[in-house]
Amino acid sequence: MTVQEKYETREFKTVIEVSGPLMFVDLQGMGGVSYGEIAEIITTTGEKRRGQVLDVSKNLAIIQCFEGTSGLETKDTVCRFLGETMKIGVSAEMLGRVFNGRGEAIDGGGDIVPDKILDITGSPINPSARQYPKEFIETGISTIDTLLTLVRGQKLPLFSGSGLPHNMLAAQIARQAKVLGAKEDFAVIFCAMGITADEARFFRDDFEQTGALDKVVLFLNLADDPAIERLLTPRLALTAAEHLAYDHDYHVLVILTDITAYAESLREVAAARSEVPSRRGYPGYMYSDFSTIYERAGRIQGKKGSITQIPILTLPNYDITHPVPDLTGYITEGQVYVDIGLNRKGLYPPINPLPSLSRLMKDTIGQGSTRSDHKYVQDQLYALYATGKDLRDLVAVVGDESLSDIDKKTLEFAELFEQKFINQGYYEDRSIFESLDIGWELLGTFDDPHRVLKRIPSEFIDKFHPTKRDKKTDFNTVNI
Repeated sequence: MTVQEKYETREFKTVIEVSGPLMFVDLQGMGGVSYGEIAEIITTTGEKRRGQVLDVSKNLAIIQCFEGTSGLETKDTVCRFLGETMKIGVSAEMLGRVFNGRGEAIDGGGDIVPDKILDITGSPINPSARQYPKEFIETGISTIDTLLTLVRGQKLPLFSGSGLPHNMLAAQIARQAKVLGAKEDFAVIFCAMGITADEARFFRDDFEQTGALDKVVLFLNLADDPAIERLLTPRLALTAAEHLAYDHDYHVLVILTDITAYAESLREVAAARSEVPSRRGYPGYMYSDFSTIYERAGRIQGKKGSITQIPILTLPNYDITHPVPDLTGYITEGQVYVDIGLNRKGLYPPINPLPSLSRLMKDTIGQGSTRSDHKYVQDQLYALYATGKDLRDLVAVVGDESLSDIDKKTLEFAELFEQKFINQGYYEDRSIFESLDIGWELLGTFDDPHRVLKRIPSEFIDKFHPTKRDKKTDFNTVNI
């Protein structure tokens, strides 16, 4: 038998073992099966299931079944290898639709008619073809828009913890996110991995009730779905995002929640393949695996559309040095930190700007994009809040008797900053101009602004400070 004849013999009735979600197939020395290849499994009742090759040797292929192995028998079960990796049919018709973690429509609307059928691994973007991200995306959340500005083409992860309202925050961002200026097509790919049925219901109901589903493509992978499916889901979502961005000129925001659940599945699959573990049991290639997801964000020269990512990570034990956030931080351009302390104070969204960072915002904010005073307001709010937090710690130890009047005003500012700036309603959509105005109102608590507001030039203080400005000034048209 020739090598070609061996490769074409793709169907086997030699299942030798079924263990959990894994099926072991004796290849009888014929080979021709590749790692990552998709297999079709035909049960004795004629039911068809799909799986992916996890490991392969000369005589044995290990397959993880997407639909599970319940009811499979070793005798007379047929395994057919399809000779290709996972693909998905993509179309602009995906907007407003809900899919499972395998890319199958689950909203009762039937299958989409695809424009293309694409491999979910995508194609690497040539670094020389990348365009530097500069355009502003408005989320309607003051802390993000003003202090941690999101930029088209950026990768800005959200670091959270168990029990914190990151799902609510993700849904609010998906619902409110928009691009400013001339009318442009904007879409959201919402990819949820390892979530519970209640969480899946929350996302679907929230988007449907608010009308946001029309601009959203929703991928839902549940906690009881196979681990191998969880590794496919973000790649399915990003393939759909690339089609909308580069073939239909959409500006696409991809929200990935929860990357920690993805990493746990990566560890589970690595263990099933008997790979040598690295830090905390995760595979040594987790960094490069993350990069195949995160680096699919960006802008490409000559293409109108863009892909922006907000990966959401729940930190185990709120440990920011854990391998998942640690490796993510090396690849992405900043982080938004959801704080347990602010959450305990009843604030929403509990985003702490002090450990947070957006590395690309400096080239995005200002006249022509947001507003001319944005950079200075951001610097001053951050500095005063950091000083106020330090003073809180000091007062807790030695009391407030030795504080100066400015120190007491700074303490008051820190409290007002949390209550009026960080804190906002779940359905409250603030424009960047409203957020900057709130910032100026808080800075107005200082009676001698030229002495205290050292990070803002005098001409901006005279134009925008509540005690200095002309009451008839329209903040949204002021440019200096």
